[in-house]
Parts: sequence; structure tokens; C-alpha cells
Amino acid sequence: MRSRVGPRHARRPVPTLLRGIYLPRSMDAGAFAMTTYGIPLLVLATTNSAALTGLAFALEWVPRLAAFAVAGAVVDRHGTTRVLRVASAMRAAVVVAAAVALPQLEAGLPTTVTVMLLAALTGVLTEFSYIAAETAGGVGSRQAGERAHRVQSVLLGIDQVGTLAGPATAGLLLERAGAAGMLATIAVLSLLACALAPRQHVGQTDVPEPVLSGLRTGWTTLRSLPALGWLVCGLTVSNLAIGLLQAAAPVIVVQQFGHSSADVGLIWSVAAGASLITVAACRRAIDRFGLWPVGALSATVAACACLAVSLSHTYTAYLVLIAVLMAGEGGMTVVLRTLRSHLIPQQVFGATLSLTILLLLLPFPLAGVLVATVPTALLGHVITACAVLQALGLCAAFLRLRALPGLRARLA
Repeated sequence: MRSRVGPRHARRPVPTLLRGIYLPRSMDAGAFAMTTYGIPLLVLATTNSAALTGLAFALEWVPRLAAFAVAGAVVDRHGTTRVLRVASAMRAAVVVAAAVALPQLEAGLPTTVTVMLLAALTGVLTEFSYIAAETAGGVGSRQAGERAHRVQSVLLGIDQVGTLAGPATAGLLLERAGAAGMLATIAVLSLLACALAPRQHVGQTDVPEPVLSGLRTGWTTLRSLPALGWLVCGLTVSNLAIGLLQAAAPVIVVQQFGHSSADVGLIWSVAAGASLITVAACRRAIDRFGLWPVGALSATVAACACLAVSLSHTYTAYLVLIAVLMAGEGGMTVVLRTLRSHLIPQQVFGATLSLTILLLLLPFPLAGVLVATVPTALLGHVITACAVLQALGLCAAFLRLRALPGLRARLA
């Protein structure tokens, strides 16, 4: 007779990386991308209002920024499994409720209120699920030991594939299957992420650092690293132009160019593909030429493409220029991550990383407000102004980086 040793849960097989990490991350990444790009398209389709589309973009990002500040502490306190399951299940419930309610509502205020609430609620829940999935990936990387870099490579690939496929899928579903089809797909992906949530039982030995204390630590560290501070400032200014183009894309493509919602999604999918290629090329280019030349070239490409976008009058030109712009942004992102890993001390890396991400995301809700308040006919002028501001900000940042003492060997 075989004796039983240990409790039943101790004899459960340890889930593989595919089942425990990669599959739930894939489902959440798909829902994340479709929510981010699909909800503003839904708002434009149901309200036919450029102002409300911009406002919906802002309503997606403002709660995300607020959630970002507390999601990490919630995950530390309650664990990745519980937070990912609850956030994914609630997101599925919210989009299903919207899918059921929208056909029953009259056009006008009831429909507008519903889609705006949908934008705000999905923004919060998506950020919580993303932080939980990101934390689970970090735990999986640490458990992988010497194979940690392989785990992170796969996770980055999953996120990039989600960004590549999500916008086009959301636009195509909205065009062919309507709001119900797109929202149902988001719900299915959310439920799969909930069901496949990794079973991680990692105890938190230390009391999580208060949010404000962590932000103060990150700010102090960032001020002590002028190279990183200048680069973050330049990219924050650049993100205002990027956010404006994202928020205005449904209005420009659908109302000004006369194309469909699927064509809006196609733009960002092509842009994600261009960014993927650039990231792969920049890794080798940095090894050969150094950080500063690659970063300066990427900034020049991004600034020139953004200036040209405001002058484009055809869908094809708009698509190509957005792809070139995001390729330049991809190169600068590689430079930022590399410089960040070199300069930030390990003991304050988490707090400083959180602050830099928060600063880089702040322009996105502002971009939504601009689209909501500026008349459609003047959007081109606003894009041009933001493009000029982007060029000036990036020029100042990289000139300052080049002039900082002690960084020539690292940036040359």
C-alpha cells in the first residue's frame, strides 16, 4: 500500500511556464490591446463625436494612471493570482453588460454615458490585470534562475504580438460584427485570463512601501541622475505628440479620410510591426555604434515623421508616416531601457522605474483632452504644434546628454 506524504495540494504538479505564465499573459495582452484601441473606436461609432472620442481616450488613461499608483501595492498585499482573476472577471462582466445594454438604449445621452463609463472602468481594470500579469512574469523569471532572460524575451514577444494584432482585430470586429462582437471577444479573452491565472503563492515578507514614499524615492533618484532625467523629459514631451495621434486617429481616419474602423486598427498594427523590426535592429546597432548615435538617429526620424504627419492628406501617407514615427519611438525606447538599467541603483530601481513610467504616461490623458476640446478642423494645426514641441524637446534632451561629463564613454 502506497503511503501518502504531505497534503494534497503539495502533490499537485507544478505548472509549466506555458500553462502558468505564457498562456494567461497572452490572454491578458490580447484583451489589453483590444480595449486600449477598440473602446475609442466604439465611442466614435456610437456617438459620431470627435470630442467624445477624445474624452473617452482621456477617461481610459486618467484612471489607468491612478490605478498604476496603487496596483502594485494591491498585488503585493493580495497576490498575483487573486488580483488577475478578479480584475479579468470584472472586465469581462463590464464589457458583457455594455454589449447587452447598448442595443437596448436610445441614441443620445444614455448611449453616451454607457460608452464613457465603459472607457473609464475598463481602463482601471486593465491596468490592474496588467500589473498582476507583469508581476507574475517577474516571479516566473526569478524561479527560472539562469533562464530568466529567456522568460522575459518570451513575455516581451507576447506583449508585442498583442500590440500588433489587437488594434486590427478590434477594428475589424467592430466593422464586421458590430460592438457586440468586439466586446464579446474582449470578454472571452478576459475570462480565459481569469481561468488560466497562474497559481503563485508567494508570501510578502516586508510591508509594502507606501505609494507616496515610493514616488518620493523615485523622484530623488531621478534628480540625482541628470542623464536619465533629460531623456525622460524628452520622451515625455514626445509622448504628447504620440498620444495626440493615437487619440485623434479615429477622427482623422474615419471622418476626414472616409475610411473604416478596421483601417484605424490597421495603422497601429503596422506601426507595431515597424517598431518590432526597429527594436531588433537597434540592439545590434547599439553594440556597434553606441547608445547616443542610435538614440539621436531615432529621435530625428521620429521628429521628422511627426512633422510630416500633419501635412499628409491621404490614408496611405498617414499610415506610412505613423509607422516611421513609431519605428523611431521604438529605437528611443531601447535607448531609455538600456540607460535606465545602467544608471539606476538596484536598491531603488523599482521606485524609480515606477516614477519614470508614470511621467511617460502623463501626456496621454492630456492628449485626449486636446482632441475633445479642439475643433476637428484645427486638429492638424495642433498636431503640427505638438510635433514642433516634440522636435525641440528631443533635440534639447540629446544635446544635453551628449554634453554631460562622464557619459561620453557610455553614450558614444
